[in-house]
Amino acid sequence: MAAATAVATAPSRSRGLRVLAAVLVTAACVPLLPAAAQARPSGSVAPQTRPAGVAHTGPVAASARRDRHPVATWGASADRQGAGPADRSYRLVVRTSVGGTDLRIRLSNAFGEHPVTFTSAWTGLQRQGAELVQGSNRRLTFGGRPSVTVPAGETVDSDPLPGTLAAQSNLVVSLYVTGAEGPTTGHGMAMQTSYAAAGDHAAEEAATNWTDRIGSWYWLDAVTVETPTDVGAVAVLGDSITDGWASTPDENRRWPDYLSRRLQAATGGTVKGVVNAGISGNKVLADGAGQAALRRLDRDVLSHPGVETVLVLEGVNDIKAHTGVTVDDLVTGYREVVDRAHAAGKCVVGATVMPYKGWSEYDADGEAVRQGVNDWIRHGGAFDAVVDVDRITRSPYDPQALLPFFDSGDHLHPNDKGMQAMADAVDLSALRCER
Repeated sequence: MAAATAVATAPSRSRGLRVLAAVLVTAACVPLLPAAAQARPSGSVAPQTRPAGVAHTGPVAASARRDRHPVATWGASADRQGAGPADRSYRLVVRTSVGGTDLRIRLSNAFGEHPVTFTSAWTGLQRQGAELVQGSNRRLTFGGRPSVTVPAGETVDSDPLPGTLAAQSNLVVSLYVTGAEGPTTGHGMAMQTSYAAAGDHAAEEAATNWTDRIGSWYWLDAVTVETPTDVGAVAVLGDSITDGWASTPDENRRWPDYLSRRLQAATGGTVKGVVNAGISGNKVLADGAGQAALRRLDRDVLSHPGVETVLVLEGVNDIKAHTGVTVDDLVTGYREVVDRAHAAGKCVVGATVMPYKGWSEYDADGEAVRQGVNDWIRHGGAFDAVVDVDRITRSPYDPQALLPFFDSGDHLHPNDKGMQAMADAVDLSALRCER
């Protein structure tokens, strides 16, 4: 597909979508099979695991139905976190994108130095806070067993959970961890309140024992569902802007969330899933806040089933770090992302680097690199399509700076309105190409 530059689209429809989402939540996780059929035989094959650096090509078992396949409905990029105490439960709240059946979760110990044991795992729907919708909490199994131990550096998928999960649902995954030592794997800046509790409370639907509020997701890094085979997902590779910093917490106002709502409301399109692969402070070329985008591309993006398109919005942290990164350096990095994603059969959409004048690290040299990089993104022809978020978010009176209406106040991160404008700038038809 020839390179194209996307333009802004219609104004907010978020209020109506919030009402629709509330209706959908009540219908989610309806069992498709009787309870007796949901258990797997004791002789089931143990879940497969794989090293953290190896691409995860999809759930353990292929769909028995030829007209359906697995697609990621949620994901968060893994990173090294602090020590995780044993004998503790975690109630993790996530927002689905595409709806489907046969939910699976993926648990990651990619950055752990010791095995971690999940004695039980449950999933339900959020009613409010740590309280679940009555009757929605259901046990997950791993190779037919209620517990699983994940070796250091590996991941594991749950068995499929019969039933239907609606799009735009507040899904809650509750884990009881009895074996955890040393550093954990998780996503530090969730912009979403989750909960923790001492002891085993994973099966409970009430909020009574979930007294500790946490702002990170631990171990859980993906949720997938089965969808028709023509439905796919887009994974957004990015930094704190994609991770949602400065958006309103607990309201799902990161720009990939707004994109998800647009995709669900759109008719005719088949890209419906959205994976947020942003890490605050992340760079394309160098490790720091998370592994460099080039190092984590396989695990955080290409491993997710059903991903058809990679949308890349990274580079400002490389530029403003004053490490001597040049236009050519970043172009080389972008080309590697494109080549590897193309080799995996994915479309790749490039987003221009947004303005940051007024941020403490801004200077003329960095601005020159940003302008050169953006010129290449727009006209270099490497990407299958381009989203010009620089043009959408910059001030017409000071093009090196964010438009004040979109500025959260730190001159780097957009506010909720800026996040929505970024999502509205995406030409939804550009998320598919012929590969």
